[in-house]
Amino acid sequence: MKSTDIRIVLVEPSHPGNIGATARAMKNMALGNLVLVRPKQFPHSEATARASGADDVLQCARVVDSIGEAIADCGFVAATTSRDRDPNIRIADVRAAAERIVNEARTAPAAVLFGAERTGLTNTELAAAHILIRIPANEAYLSLNLSMAVQIVAYELFRAGGTTVVRPERDVPLATGAEMERLYTHLAQVLEEIDFRDRTQSGTHLMMRIHRFLQRAELDQNEANILRGVLTAVQSRRRRAGPADDQGPPDDGVPADEGIPKDGVPADDRGGK
Repeated sequence: MKSTDIRIVLVEPSHPGNIGATARAMKNMALGNLVLVRPKQFPHSEATARASGADDVLQCARVVDSIGEAIADCGFVAATTSRDRDPNIRIADVRAAAERIVNEARTAPAAVLFGAERTGLTNTELAAAHILIRIPANEAYLSLNLSMAVQIVAYELFRAGGTTVVRPERDVPLATGAEMERLYTHLAQVLEEIDFRDRTQSGTHLMMRIHRFLQRAELDQNEANILRGVLTAVQSRRRRAGPADDQGPPDDGVPADEGIPKDGVPADDRGGK
């Protein structure tokens, strides 16, 4: 595993000093892959000053517009939280989580998400994670500075990198963030086509719940492709039963009748993209 296989993702950091201090914490622990999602101020002289020699980490940092872009090629994603925000997402102690992240990063890039200084990660942002990381702290004062939180997680990752945790080898890598996003888009399209509506009072929670239980399932690439094959078959049956002018392919270009072998994997997704 290389240090670049684990990326630290800061979501909407507001203080450039925290970005610099994060870079310093990362370099202390042999991490070098920093991604910034919509930072308020970057690059900035305060970030450089607080990096204290970790300028190379700042120079290589990527700035992106969304979490989806930050984790598009990642298999495993963890997110930090100070609260038991969502009982539907696995919550792990930082030490146990670090061991899991290090081992997952041996087969595909992994990411750790950190939220904005004042608000942390929103429920929507947390939905991108497979597990939540909790850092044990004084229950009467759980507030950690952003760079302090990064330092603790980075230390545990560094420590875990020197240990051997026996885990079964994966025959197929986890579905990446981009592959899962395509699955969610395809699923939302099919739910709309079959008129399966959100029955919750607000009418906005269905897809969020689907995100959560599929993230908990930790689908591999073949499993994600099989589900998309099922969705394509549903679309195919509906179009054959419908009017002739409704015979076109789905919006994402997956043919309605072609490329669905016995295992249900759409032809354009075989092998993962």
